[in-house]
Amino acid sequence: MTSDQRIALCPGSYDPVTNGHLDIIARAAELFDEVIVAVVNLPARKGRTLFSTEERIGFIEQATAHLAGVRVIAFSVLVVDFAREQGAKVIVKGLRAISDFEYEFEMHQLNRLQAPDIDTLYLMASPQYSFISSSGIKELAMFGGAIDELVPERVAARLKEELGR
Repeated sequence: MTSDQRIALCPGSYDPVTNGHLDIIARAAELFDEVIVAVVNLPARKGRTLFSTEERIGFIEQATAHLAGVRVIAFSVLVVDFAREQGAKVIVKGLRAISDFEYEFEMHQLNRLQAPDIDTLYLMASPQYSFISSSGIKELAMFGGAIDELVPERVAARLKEELGR
């Protein structure tokens, strides 16, 4: 890594990764030299995850294998501390709706108090993904809904195994 590399962090629980997440990651990869997809080990806000950290990382690695400069790493510290450890100056987040903005705005302010040297870049969800959420996908899977167009193939298969009735 050279000091002039532009490194961005895309943090999340990714439980599971959706095509909306992958769209944001791919778009970030076009803007930065390196994108680190940071998978939080134990999400404080969402509690226990359906998939293990290792499995979530595997889903993302498989789905982003074609993207140059994308790495997937688990983390268990403040996101700004992890960004510093990785040499990232920017956190990239996707926004779907106003409710996302309200939460992300609060997180941005808290992060800036902790680390004024790290900024946040928000990418608006592409229209075809603006309604997709991991929790919505899990609910659809639980009741046998169509999820194949919303998540990578391997994720859809695992969701059907874990949640299918």
